[in-house]
Amino acid sequence: MYEVEVKVRADHEAVEPALATAGAEFVDSVVQADTYYDAPHRDFAETDEALRIRREHSPESDEPGDEGGPETTKITYKGPLLEAESKSREEHETTVADAEAVVGIFDGLGFEPAATVRKERAHYRLDGYTVTLDSVDGLGEFVEVETETADDDIETAREGARAVLDDLGLDPSEQIRTSYLGLLLADDAGE
Repeated sequence: MYEVEVKVRADHEAVEPALATAGAEFVDSVVQADTYYDAPHRDFAETDEALRIRREHSPESDEPGDEGGPETTKITYKGPLLEAESKSREEHETTVADAEAVVGIFDGLGFEPAATVRKERAHYRLDGYTVTLDSVDGLGEFVEVETETADDDIETAREGARAVLDDLGLDPSEQIRTSYLGLLLADDAGE
């Protein structure tokens, strides 16, 4: 399966009314902490791959002092970008029952944490796409439009994602193909 994604910087206060006008359906809000790993056998920065552990929870909680609802943990592998026109790549993801066990497995195999990206996300459904409003610690606000597809449908999926951005009053030509991790690392290198 391939993930096709188009991402732009955007002020969420300007996008939210456009989502309502377009008839987008609110799905949920989550807080995510994505820890990316370096591999002992190859340089993911050179191969344009990513391996991460994502810890996710709801931003609301019934318990005083609790950060949110029950936590879900997923492992994700992302392959190299497939084209220059979008952030499309092969992706494999699965939920795991024990986050600490996964960390122990990675550690035992020589994988080392490279960086953690924390973000608050609001997901919407619109025209068969997921529209995500991201507030990323240290980077600001973004809008992502994405879908999954077979590899022979990447161009169609990309053009559909660009059309959704356009319908929301955003300029698809301002897309950012760099991952949040890449943006954070570039910011750190520039300091």
